[in-house]
Amino acid sequence: MIDYLTLAIVLMGAAALLLPLLQLLKGRAALPGYVLAVVLAAAFVLIGAFTLSGPSPSSVPWGGSLLHPDQLGGIFALVTLGVTLAVTIVSFDFEKGPSNPVYYSLLAFTALGMVLLAYSQDLLMLFVSWELMSVPTYVLAGFSKTRQSNEASVKYAIIGAMSSAVILYAISLAYGLTGSTQISTVVSGFTSNPTALAGVATLLFVAGFGFKMSIVPFHMWIPDAYEGAPTTISTLLAAATKKAGFIAAIRVLLAITTLYTVTQNPVFTMANVFAVLALVTMTLGNVSALTQKSMTRLLAYSSIAQAGYMLIGFVAFSNAPGSAAATLGLTGTIFHVINHAMMKGVAFLAAALVLLQLKRADLGAYNGLGKRMPLTAFTLTVAFLGLAGVPPLSGFWSKLLLFLSVANGPYGWLALAGILNSAFSLGYYAWIIKRMYMDEGESTERVKEPFWSVIVFAIMVGLIIGIGLFPQQVVGFVSSAAASVAG
Repeated sequence: MIDYLTLAIVLMGAAALLLPLLQLLKGRAALPGYVLAVVLAAAFVLIGAFTLSGPSPSSVPWGGSLLHPDQLGGIFALVTLGVTLAVTIVSFDFEKGPSNPVYYSLLAFTALGMVLLAYSQDLLMLFVSWELMSVPTYVLAGFSKTRQSNEASVKYAIIGAMSSAVILYAISLAYGLTGSTQISTVVSGFTSNPTALAGVATLLFVAGFGFKMSIVPFHMWIPDAYEGAPTTISTLLAAATKKAGFIAAIRVLLAITTLYTVTQNPVFTMANVFAVLALVTMTLGNVSALTQKSMTRLLAYSSIAQAGYMLIGFVAFSNAPGSAAATLGLTGTIFHVINHAMMKGVAFLAAALVLLQLKRADLGAYNGLGKRMPLTAFTLTVAFLGLAGVPPLSGFWSKLLLFLSVANGPYGWLALAGILNSAFSLGYYAWIIKRMYMDEGESTERVKEPFWSVIVFAIMVGLIIGIGLFPQQVVGFVSSAAASVAG
């Protein structure tokens, strides 16, 4: 009997390969989007059922040693699929040209790559999935065919190729040192023989995954790529492929760092490396966001800052593997990944709608938006307050778990830095909210807010508020996945 995960993968693969054939049908421009939305919704339900049923390694017989179908992979697969589904639905109002089938086919390939990456337990499988996810997004970033979009696509593709090369080199070093590409074997090999070359391989993995995770100093491509790409694709990059970078880092880096020190010098532990990266990433992201004049660039730098908060969990996990603080830190990271996907995803989609309807991306377009596009303005307000960690929204709880995980140890200063950065970020979020509700715009005429966009906004806002009010179930489920990694 075929299992749910296999069926979901087959559905997405078939959609990715067959959607371009719909170009042969005349007068059916909307059909590819509807087909992909149905496929992604079905895959979401199937993987959700598969994850809730408590999958075991034998659940996917064809996966062999390549896939590890656990709860952790299920959480990341559901997050990335949910974001891709939201992007697909909102794209109904954006992509109406003859290239529709290709656009949705590329989205399907990206979704398939992210799902396979979520479950990968072999480095080569991880790399193939990484490329299956990444290559379509290089094309999608330049899909609007403007000069700015083309420049963003080229820059993204070049730096992405460099990132892939770094990861592949790290994999080759790992294979040379251990004779295997199985992540568990590589970890045990590094543990039994902690050489300087193993330290180099570990840091190369940090650099390669750091590109997708958008951590400093591997973040320079993000503002240009997010601004130049169609805003729906910026949503995909910020809220989905970025999360795929985190699952790869959790699978590989945290497995290594629980047992490995970069050098014999106690200063150069991976916990210290992650602590410095977290501090610099959250601070630089927030300070840079404050100076932006474009909403897309502001959201891009804000996304960088959020990656810094997520790294706090890596610090707690690496500092005291197997402890309660380690489980709490990883729980906070995974929970914040879920929250960030919802909050940042809907913020980008709202910005995309403003650009579509008002033909402006500068912050001045948001003056008086509360009167012109009230549902969009409310959605942005909830998303911004959630990103800032204002209770009782869901972002508050994930940040609280992250800060508590390091509050009582040697990295208590990192918790203080996170709190100060969150307070600082509220300044520029509140500035945008003030523009929407208190400043006068050029016009007070109501602007149409498309049906499908409103549906996505309502679902996302409902989840942000609902999980914030009742976080226990989500925290419990995420905690069990984190405990399996910590164990």
